Amino acid sequence: MRRGLPALLLAALPLLTASLPAAADSTPAPFPGAGALDQVLPLFDAIDRLPIAAEHREGYDRRLYKHWNKGLNATDGCNTRKEVILAEAVEAPQVADRCALTGGSWLSKYDNIVVTDASRLDVDHFVPLAEVYDSEQVPWSAARREAYANDQDSPDTLIAVTAASNRSKADKDPAEWLPSDASYHCAYAATWVGTKLRWDLAADEAEREALLGLAEDCPAAVVVYDPVP
Repeated sequence: MRRGLPALLLAALPLLTASLPAAADSTPAPFPGAGALDQVLPLFDAIDRLPIAAEHREGYDRRLYKHWNKGLNATDGCNTRKEVILAEAVEAPQVADRCALTGGSWLSKYDNIVVTDASRLDVDHFVPLAEVYDSEQVPWSAARREAYANDQDSPDTLIAVTAASNRSKADKDPAEWLPSDASYHCAYAATWVGTKLRWDLAADEAEREALLGLAEDCPAAVVVYDPVP
């Protein structure tokens, strides 16, 4: 499971990215811990790589994105949602039959709240499913939609947060909603852009302008992503 290390990298961005040199050929400098196939870009450059297109919501149905499936381990009794919750635990819970969880603790990054009851967590699609549909440049196959909806090969596509913060966010993009914890805004912008680039998703003009505004306040932010074919 790749979730742990990249998530730590993103948390450490203000420390690690300040010394990134500007290469003469515009090739990003190596980023500590990034995989061999990962793309590493300053936030401004990453935003510039986003295709710009109007959103298209007509025909959207959440059921187009099959979730949750059996996860990375089809024999552990835990679906994708439970596997993400387990992977993001600060203190590991006890796991009983059918992946029933007791105990444990989590930090909800959207609102900086410590959660000690897994039932209070939602697993959020960082780029919401409706936003993905709006941003598909060509209609995706059912298999690609299911792959996005259950993506654990990136630490960023799915995140465990408080149910209240997830419902506040709903299907909004950064032009419409930001986490209540302002200290997470830079990481939020970088993760949003990285997820869109990973899945070749477009942004609309208002979204792009909001991201550029965030980038102004996040000069050290770096986007790390592994493109999906």
